[in-house]
Amino acid sequence: MTLQRLQSLGGNKPSAAEPAAVPLTPVQVVEQTSSEYDQIQKELKEIDILVKQSSAEVEKLAQRNAQLTNKVRTMESNIDTIPRQDIKEIYNAAQEAQMRLFMMRGQVEQLQSRQENLKRYAESLRRILDVSGSLIAAGDSGGPREMDSGDNGQVSGIVKIINAQETERQRLANQLHDGPAQSLTNLILQAEICERLFDTDPVKARTELSELKQAVTNTFQKVREFIFDLRPMMLDDLGLNPTLKKSIEDFEQKAGIACNLTISGRDQRLPPHTEVTIFRVIQNLLKNVRDHANATHVQISLSIAEDRAIVVIEDDGSGFDVAEALTAARQRKTIGLSSMQEQVEMLGGEIEFDSALGRGTKIQFWVPAA
Repeated sequence: MTLQRLQSLGGNKPSAAEPAAVPLTPVQVVEQTSSEYDQIQKELKEIDILVKQSSAEVEKLAQRNAQLTNKVRTMESNIDTIPRQDIKEIYNAAQEAQMRLFMMRGQVEQLQSRQENLKRYAESLRRILDVSGSLIAAGDSGGPREMDSGDNGQVSGIVKIINAQETERQRLANQLHDGPAQSLTNLILQAEICERLFDTDPVKARTELSELKQAVTNTFQKVREFIFDLRPMMLDDLGLNPTLKKSIEDFEQKAGIACNLTISGRDQRLPPHTEVTIFRVIQNLLKNVRDHANATHVQISLSIAEDRAIVVIEDDGSGFDVAEALTAARQRKTIGLSSMQEQVEMLGGEIEFDSALGRGTKIQFWVPAA
């Protein structure tokens, strides 16, 4: 829906089966976009209320889960003196509490993700309003005029970035379906097996419970990794530097590629949109190194000066043809080099790609620090 809304405002060409649409005037763009912006603001207020209510429910469920966990531990230490029916009821109550807590946390995360998406969409609408407003103010005759190619280019740039972001989210959704979602299905089956074994073979039931606990732990870890990829909470709480350190440590461990991070300059928090952009660009560049570079070592440096933040990433991999890679990234419409370039340039910064086949890669970019 987000992309469709922006495309309708960007004046996309109609399909062959539809009549040609009348080009929007700046006044019409302002009216439609303003109405859409107001609606998004209302949705954001509603989601904010839901997030607060759901978070309060999560806290209650977490307390309940902690109480039942303690009860299970106490029971297990005295399991020989407790009736079988009581054991079954306690385990069922603990399992139900864990599942409810997991589901509510997932609901909160989904609400927060939608909240972030709507905020980004609202920001895109605001930019379109700024473009349209400037067109009206600059009209030579005081009347409306059509958007020129430069104006369409700004809207088109926003659409391209959102399109790439949605493609990336689809990829993550597929990974969630094939990973944690499938694991949760297996957990339910294991829980049902445990439930049946309590009446026939308590010893085997305890073994199955131990395996179930390990499976839950593994699944929870996978979910945490996906959440960090989608939106690391510590980026908001602690800032860019510690989040980068943790992300690069995780990357080094999983990819098996030695990494060295150097941070210098002023010790200060940057605007949230700047920190997010720097983190995401570094994250995606490291993914490219892992997937394509065949590198054994990566050097990452972040320097924060008074007016800008400068990032340099250099690897000893196989390198690539920059022009060819940029062209391929634009054609695929994914979060590739061209999208990173657009993200950096939209903040008023610059990015440079220096690579060739057989001699590694050096990528440097900077964005304003304020």
